[in-house]
Amino acid sequence: MESPFQLIDLDRAAPNSPQGTPGVRVAVAARPWEAAAGFDVLLTASPDPPRPWVGCADPHVTARRLRDIVAARPDACLALVQVLRMGPALPPADRLIAESLAYSTLQSGADFRAWLAAKRPHTARPATEPVRLDREGDRLTITLNRPSVRNAFDAATRDALCEALDVAVTDPTVTRVDLRGDGPAFCSGGDLAEFGSSRDPARAHHVRVHRSPAALLQRCAAKVSAHLHGACVGAGIELAAFAGRVVAAPDTVVRLPEIGMGLIPGAGGTASLPARIGRERTAYLALTGDALSVPEARRWGLVDETAAAVRPWQSAR
Repeated sequence: MESPFQLIDLDRAAPNSPQGTPGVRVAVAARPWEAAAGFDVLLTASPDPPRPWVGCADPHVTARRLRDIVAARPDACLALVQVLRMGPALPPADRLIAESLAYSTLQSGADFRAWLAAKRPHTARPATEPVRLDREGDRLTITLNRPSVRNAFDAATRDALCEALDVAVTDPTVTRVDLRGDGPAFCSGGDLAEFGSSRDPARAHHVRVHRSPAALLQRCAAKVSAHLHGACVGAGIELAAFAGRVVAAPDTVVRLPEIGMGLIPGAGGTASLPARIGRERTAYLALTGDALSVPEARRWGLVDETAAAVRPWQSAR
């Protein structure tokens, strides 16, 4: 079997496109190459480089770190870049289907099963009203309402969010939608109390596709503003990135942790983030699991505006 990782030093080799070659394709260069194409991640020592490049202090050190990540989680890493490569050729709705199929496949994989076995138990803490809906004139405010668990995304929250977003999609008198999170964080990602509880990946794919907040957000994105603060992890940033306008408080922290679990983003992130920052920077965030600060998210285009700080446990009412 060929190596799941391919590194090209563009300062030493001709910048030919590696399309058609296997593995996660990473390029490094002291300065960005305009002609560089076909790579999954592009690393440069140049500060604040243009898209699709990622600036880092030492591209070779970062590339070695990526090589180790791919070696540890080859199935998830390869699935990630394959889904991201397919994205531009697919209609928006089909990008979500491709993501879900890959996610469900990985749920049956050895790496995810090992992560589940090592995960410490979490107690379920259901909310009576996981999503709050407020209407004022033509403005609809949708608030994630599980502050005690930093708005961790469980099945009940997913279903309630779908119901709320369906109002935004089907009611023509709603012209503005604000998506918020109550408490200390916008959304800390999937609820670990439920993570891996489905024993039927095929059924899970069916549910993921037919009860999809991401699909609804795709349809009403132009009128949605997402207001971020605190942790925006996994689903927390994947869903928010669909919004036509993303506003982030200074304490916002963005992260995609799924590769470390043996998975890929599964709440629409392989569709929403590339539309804002490109597939290469999306791959970098997902592969490394690194946190992205608000200033860098703003430079990349993941955030449109910086807002005032949100006080801990401040209600979004």
